[in-house]
Amino acid sequence: MKQVIIIRSDIKMGKGKACSQVAHGSLHAYKIALKKFPEKVHQWEKEGEKKIILKADENELLRIYEESLSLNLPVALIRDAGLTQVEPGTITALAIGPYDEDILDKLTGHLKLY
Repeated sequence: MKQVIIIRSDIKMGKGKACSQVAHGSLHAYKIALKKFPEKVHQWEKEGEKKIILKADENELLRIYEESLSLNLPVALIRDAGLTQVEPGTITALAIGPYDEDILDKLTGHLKLY
């Protein structure tokens, strides 16, 4: 079990901004997963709450988002409020899971670490 968070690589965000977007994504996807797949969340928690942070451009991030939706995965697309570094509504991150590691690897295994 793991959770994957993908940060946009094609926009300028400071490290702190990127970290906050990861946190938003992680928490939002967790809440979705807890409602849809509580048994998977509990297993993930028992296994140490594994997370991986990857990077992708907007097109690839949206492709993975659509595929995640079609597979009924717990997924959260993060849009920024635009109060600091990016325009309002800018997609900054995508979080998937917690869910089965092998399924998430099929979706995101080709991406590089952030």
